Amino acid sequence: MKHAGRGAEVEEDARVFHRIRRRAKEPSEAQRQFAELHAQLQGQVPPGFGVPAPEPPSVEPAAVVDDFLPPELRVPSHDQIEGKMMPWKQPLVLDGELAACIECGAYRDWLILSTRGEIWLRCRAGHQQLETRIDTAWYNRHSGPADLTHANFEDCLRHLGH
Repeated sequence: MKHAGRGAEVEEDARVFHRIRRRAKEPSEAQRQFAELHAQLQGQVPPGFGVPAPEPPSVEPAAVVDDFLPPELRVPSHDQIEGKMMPWKQPLVLDGELAACIECGAYRDWLILSTRGEIWLRCRAGHQQLETRIDTAWYNRHSGPADLTHANFEDCLRHLGH
């Protein structure tokens, strides 16, 4: 009996699908309206289509201005300076070790110099050593904004009290 009932269901499904297919073959109301509108507009050209565009009015070129900031307010770019330096008063611990001057043993009151992608430490006595455990990114994270630009290294040392 199950087979007989199942066969009736299959026949009913086939009739439903046949009706759906028949409706899909016929155009919908929206499709008929679109076809009528398309037939009415066929051959019409929008106004101004195919007519050359008018020439734009001539505009005088803007005056070239050197820069909007006066020279005393301009900040030099990175390629115009030799390097940067900042004071570091407290002891400097790198990779769990206290950084100390290799010549005099000083371990605080450093000047940290960043130049050409290298970091140098300078102690109060004027000894300098390359520091490979820190990089330019570390320097940039720990330094504040520059307050002055100096013409030479000695002027910068005097400004920072060294």
